[in-house]
Amino acid sequence: MAKLKEQQLTGLARDNLPDGSMVWIPGGTFRMGSDHHYAEEAPAHGATVSGFWIDRTPVTNRQFAEFVEATGYVTLAEIAPKAEDYPGALPHMLYAGSLVFRRPLERTRADHWQNWWSFLAGANWRRPYGAGSTIDNSLDHPVVHVAYQDALAYARWVGKDLPTEAEWEFAAQGRDGDEFAWGNDLMPGGRSMANFWQGTFPWENLALDGYAGTSPVRAFPANKHKLYDMIGNVWEWTSDWFNPRHTEDAGKPCCIPKNPRGGPKELSFDPCEPQSRVPRKVLKGGSHLCAPNYCRRYRPAARHPQPVDTSACHIGFRCAVRERAAIQTCQSAQNEMHAA
Repeated sequence: MAKLKEQQLTGLARDNLPDGSMVWIPGGTFRMGSDHHYAEEAPAHGATVSGFWIDRTPVTNRQFAEFVEATGYVTLAEIAPKAEDYPGALPHMLYAGSLVFRRPLERTRADHWQNWWSFLAGANWRRPYGAGSTIDNSLDHPVVHVAYQDALAYARWVGKDLPTEAEWEFAAQGRDGDEFAWGNDLMPGGRSMANFWQGTFPWENLALDGYAGTSPVRAFPANKHKLYDMIGNVWEWTSDWFNPRHTEDAGKPCCIPKNPRGGPKELSFDPCEPQSRVPRKVLKGGSHLCAPNYCRRYRPAARHPQPVDTSACHIGFRCAVRERAAIQTCQSAQNEMHAA
């Protein structure tokens, strides 16, 4: 991770206090998770969160570019991995890059992800599809190819944090118990409510919603909290370690956990890759690659594990500010102004 001066990490706190770019989410109790889809979403259980602020949209290329310009930050995808960090890796595979989706040109089975994912040299937030690609015409799209530490560095720079899984899911929900953020109909009246895959994944992308890849962050309707892209477009990092199941339901209102923070880091490692000791964080929201026939994770309850060192062309983030942190940030900003 590129080292930043402490004042760079919090230097914009005064200019990024909760304003029109953030939405206040009052605290409350809700049903977190689902018993009707993927195993990692179960069991559905009660959870309570305190009030918090959250970004109205995912962080955009334009915003991330301002961060890099001000700090000189270098993302993980732009740094060649060190051999000692990846024992057993072939030397010719240790190059700077990121995961890029490449649509197969003909019908293919959807059970071999290697058929459409490629670790592409030179792919990063500036060049989302490798050499020759650019973000010049997508400055208002979500920034992608950001690893967890990159997202956290940006959040710290603007005096914010990354949301917890519970905060994120609470902010994404429509009515408690609804399948989707907008109700129980995926496309009510035939209207696209989010940027997800239409067609047979991974080879047939009909792009009926107008976008074959990412879309501008306000291209689809906001949810009840006036938040955009909580579902689809890009997956979003949260601050919680991934555990394969949620905790059991408390059953009694008195015992519902408040502001849960997931499980321990030790349980986040991938059991299918025991040789890897890279912990995983929770991603939320699904992306433009989620499809009804393959990955029905365009729902608030859906969750996905992501190694903290791995970025991809469909992963971004948004920031949050908790009530106490917001008060502290305001006080710090006032102190700065008085000192000036």
